[in-house]
Amino acid sequence: MIMTPRAISILALSLTAWLTSSGIAAAADNKPPEWAFPVNAAGLPPPADDGRMRTLPGSAATFSFAQLRDFFSPPDWYPGDHPQMPPLVAHGAQPNAFACGFCHLPTGNGRPENANIAGLPASYIIRQVQEIASGACRSALPERYPQSLMTKLSGQAATEPGLAEAAAYFAALKPKSVTKVETDTIPKVEKTHWIYKISDGGETEPIGERLIEVPDDFARFEARDGHVTYTAYVPKGSIAKGEALVKTGGAKVTACAVCHGADLKGLGFVPGIAGRSPGYLARQLFDMQSGARNGEGAALMKAVVAPLTNEDLVSIAAFLATQEP
Repeated sequence: MIMTPRAISILALSLTAWLTSSGIAAAADNKPPEWAFPVNAAGLPPPADDGRMRTLPGSAATFSFAQLRDFFSPPDWYPGDHPQMPPLVAHGAQPNAFACGFCHLPTGNGRPENANIAGLPASYIIRQVQEIASGACRSALPERYPQSLMTKLSGQAATEPGLAEAAAYFAALKPKSVTKVETDTIPKVEKTHWIYKISDGGETEPIGERLIEVPDDFARFEARDGHVTYTAYVPKGSIAKGEALVKTGGAKVTACAVCHGADLKGLGFVPGIAGRSPGYLARQLFDMQSGARNGEGAALMKAVVAPLTNEDLVSIAAFLATQEP
């Protein structure tokens, strides 16, 4: 029997309901894992302007503190890294659609607190903006600033005539990956501005059952440097566990390659998941599991993510981060 997409969607939703009622699924009211949804420590002051002009190695550009935080004209340190940005990416649309390149960077590679959208299908990018605007795609922690900001901005962005051009721009870019380290002990980290950073002092702490993604140079990260690199620390053995879940399902879930392709780089509308920010991937899996993220594509994922545990989320994201994007 050949099943239509609608029939597949109905079957997926029915299976999700069965998994939930049978106690196999993770509870929808589980709190989002803190390691995937870091929020600012209470009382953390915003960065202060010290009056210095910023420069970066290998760039002829110079930006002030205010210019680095201009939502309608994001800093472009390395214009040779990408084609000319279309208007919506470079300058947004007044009054409420900030430049896409501010959060996602001119290269589309984003930062740990948001999404790496470089190389995603243009149709997928457009659909996500539309579903965020409609409320179909939400976050399990909607008050977290990066998510609440995107929710606010998408209302105008979804109707902008330049959205298709911006989506095509990002779709043509190449994503970059992060460095992965399996370890029992990591440098001590602290939460700052919706990400983790390595604390001063050289102390260490157990990794526990977490995935911790940090910029390797926080000063360059703060300057919105598209060349800054990232390291994702994961528990020992998690990459192998994740590989089993991703490639075969581990007798627990549907193998990812069925929909995302043998190389995990996507099939048609289905996005590539290889080499993406592991923190971002984990948030998306949890958002779908919790019921916060819905929409056409998410409906097919409901049954897949229902039985995943925190350890599974760490392992899957850890393995996917090892793959070439």
